[in-house]
Amino acid sequence: MLHFIGFIILGFFAGVIARAIKPGNDRMSLMMTTLLGMAGALFAGWLGRLMNWYEPGEGAGFIVSIVGAVVVLSIAYLATNGRTRRI
Repeated sequence: MLHFIGFIILGFFAGVIARAIKPGNDRMSLMMTTLLGMAGALFAGWLGRLMNWYEPGEGAGFIVSIVGAVVVLSIAYLATNGRTRRI
């Protein structure tokens, strides 16, 4: 249970930093920011295991999670043509 709570906290901070790094007006709620960071961490961990940077079961680091969150944010921005909705 504590691992999952830590993952949520990591996702929140990774999402906030990713939104600060990527230029533009990204109006998102705290929940969407947290989900963005969590998706970035999952993407970075998946890519790291695919490239043999991480062992199975090993999570991505904080910096790599931020990079993954920036990638996910950019993909979401392109998919919505710059329109974001507040949830």
